[in-house]
Amino acid sequence: MLRSAGIVALTLGLLPVLQAQTSPFAGRWDFNITQSNGKQAAIWLGIQEKAGGLDIWYQPTGGHVFQVPDYKVSGSHLTLSLEHDASIELDAKEDKLVGTQKRAGQSTELTGLPAPALKGHEPKAWTKPVRLFNGKDLSGWTPIGDTANNHWVVQDGDLLNEKHGANLKSNAEFTDFKVHFEVNCPDDANSGFYLRGRYELQLEYEKSGTEPPERAMGAIYGRLAPSSLLPRKPGEWESFDVTLVGRTVTVVRDGTLTIDHREIDGITGGALDANEGEPGSFYIQGDHTGGLKFRNITVSVPKR
Repeated sequence: MLRSAGIVALTLGLLPVLQAQTSPFAGRWDFNITQSNGKQAAIWLGIQEKAGGLDIWYQPTGGHVFQVPDYKVSGSHLTLSLEHDASIELDAKEDKLVGTQKRAGQSTELTGLPAPALKGHEPKAWTKPVRLFNGKDLSGWTPIGDTANNHWVVQDGDLLNEKHGANLKSNAEFTDFKVHFEVNCPDDANSGFYLRGRYELQLEYEKSGTEPPERAMGAIYGRLAPSSLLPRKPGEWESFDVTLVGRTVTVVRDGTLTIDHREIDGITGGALDANEGEPGSFYIQGDHTGGLKFRNITVSVPKR
């Protein structure tokens, strides 16, 4: 009896530990992938345990993050059924998610790594702002993507994308920063200013009401909606001041605080890579529409 009682007591003592264990799939996962055309890209999964099941969010290489309700778990194997007969098969192995993504007859190997927490602290002081665009030429910037159709030029001291084609990336990379830029976005235009090359600050004036708040002007695309939507100003100059420390972002648009120290869960569509713990470039999206102009692009970093 004593021995049995001891076993029961031990088992009861282990219950809190057993209950605290989580699914091997729970967490935020970063995937660097090689597409069928040989180009590098990134996807992301956010998975939480919820109501006895899993709450799964998927960020594809383009577009916005969305929930995946159709999934199946079998031990350490996870199957996701996506739109257009696409699917993802993953196995939890040694703190990684390993498997394949199938889409349109193409199979892509996947290896997901836990996304870093990036719990940074805002510095006490910042350096004096440095110009990233000199108003004369594209020094310090490199076209990427559809480089055969690069339409970035300098016109009257402004950085202009004449029509859709290549994106434009800063040669310099940054970790924590304050970036300022001014943008003139025409009506029906769509672009984005990427932070560390992974998180898109949306710049768009598509037809009013066609985009939800988290994909509207000044949003972190698909992730964070502005707390207030300011009046549309197509064809006029607007300013953005963005602070990114770790994965905490603050956005001030035309002097109005619109995103206040909010955490960015993961990468957005169009991210250059999924290396969230590394420094990254700024890049400006030019492959959707043209006509956008930029000026006064400056950056400050933590003062040492």
